[in-house]
Amino acid sequence: MVRLLRAAIALTTITVAACIPMEPIRPVSDAPPTLTHGQVQMHLAIGQTTKAQVLEHFGAPNVVTRTGDGSERWSYQRAAQVHESQTKGGYWTILLAGGSGRASAGASSSRMLTLIIDFDRRDVVKDFRSRTSHF
Repeated sequence: MVRLLRAAIALTTITVAACIPMEPIRPVSDAPPTLTHGQVQMHLAIGQTTKAQVLEHFGAPNVVTRTGDGSERWSYQRAAQVHESQTKGGYWTILLAGGSGRASAGASSSRMLTLIIDFDRRDVVKDFRSRTSHF
C-alpha cells in the first residue's frame, strides 16, 4: 500500500511539473550592430550626432584615442565573410548499366569596413570617414 501511494505521488509530481510552462531560452547575442555605409550615412551628421547616439547605433568602438586638445577619435572595424557554393549532379542509365556524376565549386571572400569618427570637446561628431575593403 505504501509503495502504491509513493508511486502515485511520484507520478502526480512528474505530471504537474510537466504542465508548468517554461520560459523559452533566448540566445545571447554578442554580435556587433550592423555597420554599413548606408548606416553611417543615415546616422552620422557633422555637428549634430552625439557620442550617445553613436553608441546606440553602432555599439562600442574597437579603439578610442584622445587627442591633445581634449577631443576623441573612435575607430570601428567590422569584418564579414561570404561563402558561395554550387553543386551539379546527373545520372544516366543504359539497361542494367548506369552511372552518375557530380561537380561542385565554391568561392569565399572577405569584406572589411573601417569607420573613424572624430568628436569635438562637446562630444559631438566633428568629422568621420569610412572605407570598405574586399579581398
